[in-house]
Amino acid sequence: MSDTESLSFDVVVVGGGPSGLATAIRLKQLANEQSLDLSVCLLEKGATIGAHILSGAVIDPRALFELFPDWQSRGAPLTTAATDDRFMLLTESKAFRMPTPPQMENHGNYIASLGALCRWLGEQAEALGVEIYPGFPAARLLIEGETVVGVMTGEVGIGRDGNKTDQYQPGMELRAKQTVFAEGCRGSLTKELFERFPLRRNADPQTYGIGIKELWEVDNPLHTPGTVMHTIGWPLDSSTYGGSFLYHLHENKIAVGFVVGLDYRNPYLSPFDEFQRFKTHPAIRPMFENGRRIGYGARALSEGGFQSIPEIAFAGGVLVGDGAGFLNVPKIKGTHTAMKSGMIAAEAIFDYLRSNSEQSVISQYPARLKSSWIWDELYKARNIRPSFNFGLYGGLLYSAVDTYLFRGRAPWTFHHHADHLQLDPKEKHAPIAYPKPDGIVSFDKMSSVALSNTNHERNQPVHLKLQDASVPIDINLNLYDAPEQRYCPAGVYEIIRNSESGLPSLLINAENCVHCKTCDIKDPKQNIVWTVPEPGGGPIYPDM
Repeated sequence: MSDTESLSFDVVVVGGGPSGLATAIRLKQLANEQSLDLSVCLLEKGATIGAHILSGAVIDPRALFELFPDWQSRGAPLTTAATDDRFMLLTESKAFRMPTPPQMENHGNYIASLGALCRWLGEQAEALGVEIYPGFPAARLLIEGETVVGVMTGEVGIGRDGNKTDQYQPGMELRAKQTVFAEGCRGSLTKELFERFPLRRNADPQTYGIGIKELWEVDNPLHTPGTVMHTIGWPLDSSTYGGSFLYHLHENKIAVGFVVGLDYRNPYLSPFDEFQRFKTHPAIRPMFENGRRIGYGARALSEGGFQSIPEIAFAGGVLVGDGAGFLNVPKIKGTHTAMKSGMIAAEAIFDYLRSNSEQSVISQYPARLKSSWIWDELYKARNIRPSFNFGLYGGLLYSAVDTYLFRGRAPWTFHHHADHLQLDPKEKHAPIAYPKPDGIVSFDKMSSVALSNTNHERNQPVHLKLQDASVPIDINLNLYDAPEQRYCPAGVYEIIRNSESGLPSLLINAENCVHCKTCDIKDPKQNIVWTVPEPGGGPIYPDM
């Protein structure tokens, strides 16, 4: 007999980010309005709600107003109104202020910690009757025939040798009439859904960025709460997509971060080191010289937008949020679209549960989303990100034409390419000589990871799997000089050499992993597969 426990719910939501929480909340709102008994369970792989949440973040409250019109009196943690937008072009020694693109204007928005907002949303969800289980990663799909019937949580107590320890506990089956996948960017189960079902058959490849963020406590007159600053240009070359953000919060805090498009070509590029170098710019350094770095983290983000949206409903489940790719890249925001997608999905699922016709979800969720403001917003923004394939200045020029002349409705649509296919062989580029960290405004990876509060049980199987153990040396090292050593922002991957033979091998320091998913995305042969570690493992971001 199996010792696997099984629980059944009307709806299981996988992921405690803004889209998953909005889905669960809207379901219970609808059920409570009609006095219906609706069981909703939400799983979150982080130790607590918000533990794995990382974002800039400037938040457009549009969806929050729709979910909770009284969110301000309820005490939602959006208190720093955006008051001043600055858009800068950096050269190595100069900074030039440019007109702020209309998509990036932030009047009416709020600078906030998305993790704090998710914790607040979690409290609202629980008050409505949602069952929330933090520290329970969904590790496996449950599929019967061609229908998703739920998920299974991860096992506990498997040793690194693959054998059960005395702490072993089996995973638990969570079965549902509908399963909502709200895992965020490059979710492990969402990726399996794409492999199992043809959900991407009519969509472009998803394209991604890696966002690296620090939280600083500063004490200088340059800190002005409400200031939103973005930069493009240096230190990246003109053919590499990316830029920075600096968001001035209250309590003398600045959130600073750097995003690099993962379609970059130079195998010697290190997004982490580009970020550290950025902070040494003469227009940036003074903000941090007398400050104290108090947080660090990294997360991939989906940048494909409109043309990369997959089929979002299938037998037994739906996709919501950044897992489906609803980020608006030119706007540099995705929380509002993530929440709204969850709310639309909840309404379609609720109608299904009342009518018992699954077609109502498969047809109505996409149809309602396409008639919502999400679809129009993403459609208008669709050509901005891929226009930067023409280079920085080509992208800026096209974006101005698309925005002001065509108003987002040009009679063509640019397309995306798969990021992992874009790396050039190492012979085409010279190694980049990054400056050593000064310990004042720039730092090394290990001291940074320490600020992420990352923790993994050491005696567990490595959750970063290699499909072919020969690829890291035979292909990645020989052709690209082991780019995983540089694209990982946490020092997980390291080439070591045998002390006797001198032969190289790849060491995976899985305990450093901050769950950014960059390796799963950028590995040239898609040989690295990110899987969920033991429950509760990974970073803990209190205010990121």
